[in-house]
Amino acid sequence: MSVWSIADLHLSLSVPKPMDVFGSRWRGYTEKIEKNWRAVVKDGDTVVIPGDVSWAMRLPEAEADFRFIDSLPGKKIVGKGNHDLWWTTVSKMEAFLSDAGIRSIRFLYNNAFLVEGVVIAGTRGWFPEERLMTSKTLADADYNKLVERERIRLRASLEAGIKLREEAGLPDAPIFVYLHFPPLFEGFRVDGMMDLMREFGVTRCFFGHVHGNYSVPATVAEDGISVSIISADYLNFIPHFDVK
Repeated sequence: MSVWSIADLHLSLSVPKPMDVFGSRWRGYTEKIEKNWRAVVKDGDTVVIPGDVSWAMRLPEAEADFRFIDSLPGKKIVGKGNHDLWWTTVSKMEAFLSDAGIRSIRFLYNNAFLVEGVVIAGTRGWFPEERLMTSKTLADADYNKLVERERIRLRASLEAGIKLREEAGLPDAPIFVYLHFPPLFEGFRVDGMMDLMREFGVTRCFFGHVHGNYSVPATVAEDGISVSIISADYLNFIPHFDVK
């Protein structure tokens, strides 16, 4: 059994949202996702999807997208992205999926999973895109608050992961972190995220969110942490192989 990952599915089966405005690679992307997913993922595998899963605005509108994901092989662990406006509490989302008969999807939020001897932890994260803007629509205080909130959530997830591996008698199990926003990108470092991962001995980090930039390195490293981009279009809609 293997662990795979792919972010930013941006499904819109019930809420039409054309994605080819972001480039020709997005044409027919839903079909690409299904074809490529089925080609590599097996029923016993796990796929981590760290955010921007559906364009739905409300949870009921996301049902068709969840049914599509549920129909694909493997177990799925879904994190939150900035466009997942359907996201509510984990208990409500789990109840919704249960009532719909959707069984293969779990949510990564203030918790962790132990899969194939690897701890799966994560949160949405935050990335200061305002650093590229000339306007000051977002004050520094707002940015700091967002980063700190996500850092607290990541700490909760990492602590849950440490507890899981201790209970399983696997104190040396590696910790993989899945974020939506990049913690390290083109010379910018989100200190709250990178420092926390270093504190907990994280070895791998995966992120999405970035689209249309196919020339950036697939992986960069700092302080023993490998940070990899897994945006669906960057991967050409082929799930990324993380561990076997």
